Amino acid sequence: MKLWTSSSKTWLDVETRQPTLDQIRARLAQHQPLPHPGGAARAAAVAIVLRPEPEDVQVLFIKRAEYEQDPWSGQVAFPGGRHEPGDRDLLQTALRETREEIGVDLGTATEVIGRLDDIHSRTVKLPNVYVRPFVLALSEDVEFTLNHEVADAFWVPMSVLHDAASWRPTTVQARGLTFDVRACEFQGRIIWGMTERITSQLLEIAFRP
Repeated sequence: MKLWTSSSKTWLDVETRQPTLDQIRARLAQHQPLPHPGGAARAAAVAIVLRPEPEDVQVLFIKRAEYEQDPWSGQVAFPGGRHEPGDRDLLQTALRETREEIGVDLGTATEVIGRLDDIHSRTVKLPNVYVRPFVLALSEDVEFTLNHEVADAFWVPMSVLHDAASWRPTTVQARGLTFDVRACEFQGRIIWGMTERITSQLLEIAFRP
């Protein structure tokens, strides 16, 4: 099986065995996340929620509702949003936004098992923000209560994300622009952009020897 790596922009032949949640936790513990230098960019945070299954680990995504004032309108994303003055830190931002968007209290239902590198928006059509991704392991079953900003919440097996056959060159339209991107398609949903960049780093770490 092959894995797309965002850092080298290539496909790498990798071990096909799916990592367990404990293995992912251990590999995240060895990762030193790169912080954003700050400056004028506004901080945001997302929650990457993992759910262990007998033969796989699943990853939680949301599909944002179609909303004219949302720069990520209609896109697949991780739950999260921008830091607000009342947030203690960016982890609290991710927890608060997840609770507001999908009605899940990650503070009681998950364990924080790691962090990925901060990433910055790349196009002038996006707000000047950087995103801090937190990885959390689900410890109990949860039910979603979606607010008006979210059209859907769904799980994707990590084996699907890891499979090169799931990824292909794709043309997408957003914010009045057309982008030719490499994206993952899962049941008609397209994972691309900042979400693809975060997902790619998660996979690189999760499947690291």
